Amino acid sequence: MNPIASILDQNPALIIDGALATELERRGYNLKDELWSARILLEQPEAIKQVHLDYFKAGADCAITASYQATMEGFIKRGLNKAEAIGLIQKSVRLAIEAREEFWSEPANRIGRSKPFVAASVGPYGAYLADGSEYRGNYGLSEKELMEFHHPRMKALIEAGAEMLACETIPCLVEAQAIAKLLKEYPTITAWMSFSGRDERHISEGKVFSDCVKQLDGQPQITAIGINCTSPKFIPSLIREAEKSTEKPILVYPNSGETYNAEKNDWNGDPLFESFGEQAREWYKSGARLIGGCCRTTPADIHVIASWARDIV
Repeated sequence: MNPIASILDQNPALIIDGALATELERRGYNLKDELWSARILLEQPEAIKQVHLDYFKAGADCAITASYQATMEGFIKRGLNKAEAIGLIQKSVRLAIEAREEFWSEPANRIGRSKPFVAASVGPYGAYLADGSEYRGNYGLSEKELMEFHHPRMKALIEAGAEMLACETIPCLVEAQAIAKLLKEYPTITAWMSFSGRDERHISEGKVFSDCVKQLDGQPQITAIGINCTSPKFIPSLIREAEKSTEKPILVYPNSGETYNAEKNDWNGDPLFESFGEQAREWYKSGARLIGGCCRTTPADIHVIASWARDIV
């Protein structure tokens, strides 16, 4: 099952959705919590479903679930038992599927569209730490320890019906390799692997991006490789780096260009471009074929991307 290929066979680009957590904050929900968007999954799940629905209406071909910071360890630390934690992780998938089915049930929404799919977010170990480690890496954990951390959530997401996995904001190669090994336990599931970047050539931990892509290129279940939650100013160069090592589709969904302050659980600075959606044209021209937005982007940004991406001949 490869939802990416199914859509790119019919369309020049695949439109990923935009931010979930910061969009919830923009709508007035309080996410100043170690669980971040997973807190809303616990307390106000209908708000998450509505954000998914709004992104589909804006033109997204894919919804990324609210499981980025939803981990067994995080929920158990909050006082839930193992079964309750698994249930909440799986709820993130159900909410996205419900939103997709509600959107697709309207015939008008099908005109000129491929049926959207649901990609279950597999956030990095650093997201669980809630200290900004997903922008640094260097956890000090082995591949085996990272596999043990990721396995329960990946299993829960797949069993809940995720159509693929969105392994995202990965700061270090060892974590990407740990996830890639775990994928082999589920041979019918595909995934994209998306790193966080520190500059024009390197992932957050410091390794050269093209070298990381080369290490993953031979993994058949990884069907796209790219960068997310990284400043847009680095994206064209990082796309060129990826092209050195793979012919798989390259995906990019950067943040707005602001900087995350882990101590304050907030963002500093201003968006880098006046129109994120218009700037995304440059990423398509550079070679990206899956394009969306990460933190601080909105359904309006995704609407702009959809408005030009579906007119490409």
